[in-house]
Amino acid sequence: MLTVSNLQVEIDRLQILWDVNLKLEVGERVGLLGANGAGKSTTMAALLGMARANGGSIHLFEDDITNAATTRILAAGIGLVPEGRQLFPALSVKENLRMGCFLRAHRKAYRERLDYVYDLFPILKEKSRQMAGDLSGGQQQMVAIGRAMMGQPRLLLLDEPFIGVAPIVVTTVLDVLRRIAGNGVTVLLVEQNVHRALEFVDRAYVIDNGRTVHEGQSKALLNDGAFAEKFLGLE
Repeated sequence: MLTVSNLQVEIDRLQILWDVNLKLEVGERVGLLGANGAGKSTTMAALLGMARANGGSIHLFEDDITNAATTRILAAGIGLVPEGRQLFPALSVKENLRMGCFLRAHRKAYRERLDYVYDLFPILKEKSRQMAGDLSGGQQQMVAIGRAMMGQPRLLLLDEPFIGVAPIVVTTVLDVLRRIAGNGVTVLLVEQNVHRALEFVDRAYVIDNGRTVHEGQSKALLNDGAFAEKFLGLE
């Protein structure tokens, strides 16, 4: 469903991405791994039209979305759970979720999508009137995921979603993400904790210095000596 070919991105005259290649199928759980500064978040930004490509292409199904407007990309079916969650702390849980329906097509399905999110995360229904800033880190992450799901994405991007989240809540969230993928939504997970990522995804790509340098099934990567030596120490 998503094909990224030879993607290059320059920001402020500094080349960040040199040659990123990804291919995702419907319903897959795919990891995007690498050290800090490798280019993972820039790749995510390019997928959403928030960083302009100066080379290569991005296709969602048959639609060329390279450097398309972010609103068009969201309407095409890509949703983002950003690093740091980026909620509105002074707004309620319900109001934050409503922000995920800012496109007209999404607003028509608001009530249906809200019920869907509450089914995924029942605790959010209980706390629907509570200010998002008063929630725990794990509950805030649930709101961030719920907000992205309000837009009915076909591809869900998650950028470092488990920072500041208790391990027991991480387990709960991963179970929900498996359920989401099981319903046909493709998941692309950016995560520095390689062990945790590979326990969740079907396969993964590794980015190093702005280039895709490795790709494989999770178990194969874990058994790959060169990969293990270079990357399995990352946290």
